[in-house]
Amino acid sequence: MTISEATETIFTSDGRLTALVALANSDGETQLHSRGWTGSLTLGVDGAAYRIEVSAGLFRLSEPSEPETSGDCTHVVAVGTGEQWSTMLQTVPPPGLTDVFGGQFLGMTLTPRNLSGELRLAVRRVVELLRHIVNGTDPTPQVVQDSRPHGTFDAARGRYVHLHIDGHDHRIYFEEAGSGIGLLCQHTAGTDGRQWRHLLEDERVTSRFRVIAYDLPHHGKSLPPSGVAWWAQEYRLTRGYLMQIPIALANALGLDRPAFIGSSVGGMLALDLARFHPDDFRAVVSCEGALYAVPDHAAPRPNDGTLTVGSDPAQHAASMMSFMGATAPESYRHETRLHYAQGAPGVFPGDIAYFRGDHDLRGQAHLIDTARCPVHMLTGNYDFLTMPLSERAAEEIPNVSFMAMPGLGHFPMSEDPERFIGYLLPILDAIAAR
Repeated sequence: MTISEATETIFTSDGRLTALVALANSDGETQLHSRGWTGSLTLGVDGAAYRIEVSAGLFRLSEPSEPETSGDCTHVVAVGTGEQWSTMLQTVPPPGLTDVFGGQFLGMTLTPRNLSGELRLAVRRVVELLRHIVNGTDPTPQVVQDSRPHGTFDAARGRYVHLHIDGHDHRIYFEEAGSGIGLLCQHTAGTDGRQWRHLLEDERVTSRFRVIAYDLPHHGKSLPPSGVAWWAQEYRLTRGYLMQIPIALANALGLDRPAFIGSSVGGMLALDLARFHPDDFRAVVSCEGALYAVPDHAAPRPNDGTLTVGSDPAQHAASMMSFMGATAPESYRHETRLHYAQGAPGVFPGDIAYFRGDHDLRGQAHLIDTARCPVHMLTGNYDFLTMPLSERAAEEIPNVSFMAMPGLGHFPMSEDPERFIGYLLPILDAIAAR
C-alpha cells in the first residue's frame, strides 16, 4: 500500500463516510446548524478528495474527486495531510487541531474562509462526528448534571453602581459573593461577567474573598455611558479608560487594595494595572495574558497569512470553539460560545483595539514591581496562539509566577471551571497569606 493509499483510508476505512452521512442526518446539533445549508463539504487528504453534498441539511455522499478551492460560501473545502487528519481525529486532539478552523493555523487549508456562524458550527460538528466514528465513541451530546433543588438561590447577588469616568456617568452591573479580600474579576473581550459564575459559587474561594465580577460598559448588563452619542461613533477601548474601571469600582465598593483577575483582555489589563497602578492592588492574576498581544511573524497564522477580527457576534462566537480545551465539558464550551453570540456588534473589535494598540508593555516588563504588586500568570495550552506570548512575558517580568494549564484553553474559568480552580487556589492561598 502506498502512502497515498494509506492516508486515504482515514476517510474510507470501514465505511466511515457512509456512517458519517447517516449520523449527520440524524444528529440534532448537525441538523440544527445545517438546515439552511445547501452546498457541499469536501474533505481533502494528500491529493484525494471526498465530497459530501448537502441539501437543506440533508447529507449524501458524492464521487471522490481532486481537492479544489471554493469561493462559494456554501461549498466548503477542508484539506490537510494524512498526519493532520489522523491527529485531528484522535479521541483527544492536541491544541490547534481540535477542528479544521484551528487547523488553518497549523497548515491546513479551508475555503472559503468567511463562513457564517451556523456553517462553522455545522462543519465543526461533522468533523466531530467523524472523530466519534473513528474511535467508536458515543456522539450523544454530554451535559453537566449540576441541577439544584427547586427554589434554590445562588450565592451571587447582582447590583448596579454608578461610576463617573472621563466625565460621564456609567451604570455598571456587577455580581458578588463571599467576604474578605476583594477579588475583582474581568471577563474576556466581547462577552460579560457570566464567565465567572462558577467562581462566585465556589466556597473554597468565597469563604476568604469577596468575589466581584463586573460587566464592562457596552457589555452584558452594563450600558454605554450616558450623555454620549455612542451609537454615532465607533466603540474603541483604550488602556486609560479601561484601567479606570476596576479602580473606580474598588473605590465605590470600599475595597482595600483588592486582588484582580482577568482573562484575555482582562489578562492584558492585569499586567497594565501591575505596571501603572501597583499600589492599588495587592496582586494580579493574568490569565491568557501577554506584554503585547499581536502575534509576531513567526507565530502560526491561517494558511493565507491573515488574521481577522469578527464583527458578527455569532460568527465570532463559533470561531472561539477552536481555542477551548478538548476535554472541557461540552456544555460549558457551548455556554462560553453563547456568551459571545449575545454580544453587541462592534464590541469585540472595539475591545481588541485595546490590546492591539494601547496595551504594549514591550521593553517595560522590568518596570513591573512584583514586590509591590505580585503578578501571577496562568495560560491554557489549548490557547495555542497566546501561549508563546505568555511565556515571553513570564521570561521578562521579574519574579513573576507562571504556570501553563494543560487541558485548558482561552476561557479557563468558564469552559472548564473545576480544572481551572485547581490552578487558581494555590495562587489565592498565596494572596490571602500576604
